Amino acid sequence: MAHARINLGALKAFEAAARALSLTRAADELNVTQAAVSHQVRLLENQLGVELFRRLPRGLALTDEGLSLLPAIQEAFDRIDNALDRVGDGLARDVVHVGAVGTFASGWLLPRLAEFARTHPAVDVRVSTHNNRVDPAAEGLDYAIRYGRGAWPGMESRFLMHAPLAPLCTPALAAQLRDAADLARLPLLRSYFVDDWRLWFEAAQVVPRGPINGPIFDSSLTMVQCALQGLGIALAPPSMFERELAEGRLVQPFATALDAGGYWLTRLALKPAGEGAAAFAAWLETAAG
Repeated sequence: MAHARINLGALKAFEAAARALSLTRAADELNVTQAAVSHQVRLLENQLGVELFRRLPRGLALTDEGLSLLPAIQEAFDRIDNALDRVGDGLARDVVHVGAVGTFASGWLLPRLAEFARTHPAVDVRVSTHNNRVDPAAEGLDYAIRYGRGAWPGMESRFLMHAPLAPLCTPALAAQLRDAADLARLPLLRSYFVDDWRLWFEAAQVVPRGPINGPIFDSSLTMVQCALQGLGIALAPPSMFERELAEGRLVQPFATALDAGGYWLTRLALKPAGEGAAAFAAWLETAAG
């Protein structure tokens, strides 16, 4: 059955409200009133003859019909955005949106992107960074590169590389350490995976001399920046900080490394990959292998 005169504004209002699960936030994003968004969503529901949202006391929830419709609309808007990007550039380019955890982006991906650009001149990779908490659908990402074990609901995951964690600090702090148990006498910089230091001590078969204390960071990049200032010991993947280690600004005082996960290339399982996105994924897997 064909649905006549379903306008772009109604689809955009639905897509924005579905991402935010809020008419108010959708209205702010679209720079219109909440009433206008509500009217457009109701119009779309009436034309389709189904309810797309359940109205809750606080916000919205998608119905099964809404959940089914959202990926198709987002794919269509992605295609429109890509087409506009190509027209705006005056070039037939395929745009790939990649969100990468900041440590991987800075320590591995960005220094190698020029190589991909040389071999794939018609593909434009646009990189944003995140702290391992990311919403690919809401952010319009073709891929999200994350750290972990590879299990994220609704996502297809491809393993890229191992990245075990080890203590990293300045040479001056390392000189104060007699053995691994001494680490706990200094500030231990922690990620929001707060058990990592405890697990590292277990892997090293060491009982720390003191409690595991120190500030908690949502970014390993920020944590290591603090370590570079001599403010504590970071537990981070040495493979992502090879330059700082080679320059002697950081040292790894103990060889024990904790296998807490690796880097994965993930994408929404229901979102098909275009040619440019598939080319980027193939290059990344080969380069990381």
